[in-house]
Amino acid sequence: MTEKPDALRLRNLQKSFGKKAVDGLDLTIRPGEFYALLGANGAGKTTTLRMVAGLLQPDAGEIFVDGIDVRKNPIEAKRRIAWLPDEPLLYDKLSPLEYLEFVAGLWGMKAEEAGPRAENLLRRLNLWEQRNQRCEGFSRGMRQKTVLAGALIHAPRLLMLDEPLTGLDAGAARQVKDILAEQTRAGVAVVLTTHILEVAEKLADRIGIIAEGKLIAEGDLNHLKTLGAAQAASLEEVFLELTGLRNGAAA
Repeated sequence: MTEKPDALRLRNLQKSFGKKAVDGLDLTIRPGEFYALLGANGAGKTTTLRMVAGLLQPDAGEIFVDGIDVRKNPIEAKRRIAWLPDEPLLYDKLSPLEYLEFVAGLWGMKAEEAGPRAENLLRRLNLWEQRNQRCEGFSRGMRQKTVLAGALIHAPRLLMLDEPLTGLDAGAARQVKDILAEQTRAGVAVVLTTHILEVAEKLADRIGIIAEGKLIAEGDLNHLKTLGAAQAASLEEVFLELTGLRNGAAA
């Protein structure tokens, strides 16, 4: 049986904006893995995800998505990626159903495939009753769930989310977390950046901590706890200690 390629593999990834934003980053994420990427503001998390998504060109290094070299075959790589930024674009004059039809069209999906998939996603995210309402009147949670459905419509193999739970109420956050867990069970790799360390604790198979563009620690929760000053340290305490933020606020 042929072994599946890594969902994401970064080697010596570098990007500078006057100063190093990403500095020789190496990272491997497997299919079906839920990976939380943590770091203070400016640590390089979002810059890394933007390079994977093809929105920024790296200065050096390699990016492979599902075994495909992003630089050599960017279009084929992008077909396997979904990228949900912290402030995603949503066309307010469209309804959720129209928005999903629009996104599916951009991916070249056939109507007979896109229609049932759109209905399934909207029902799963409790948006089916609002499928024909304009998005302009939606709450932040409803908007976030709509763009998540748009990210999933083409069945990506790598789903990247930048702070997807910020500002969501408990009910909306639970629905988003449930559908992310479903995706990993289906073999989709999920990469999540979050300031909510409890989310990383509960959902992530592995956690990476990035500082000044470098991966300074990586592993499951139990392993990371051994890196702190005390074996029983919480993820928050380990994060603050490793990033040098113990006397400041978590980011």
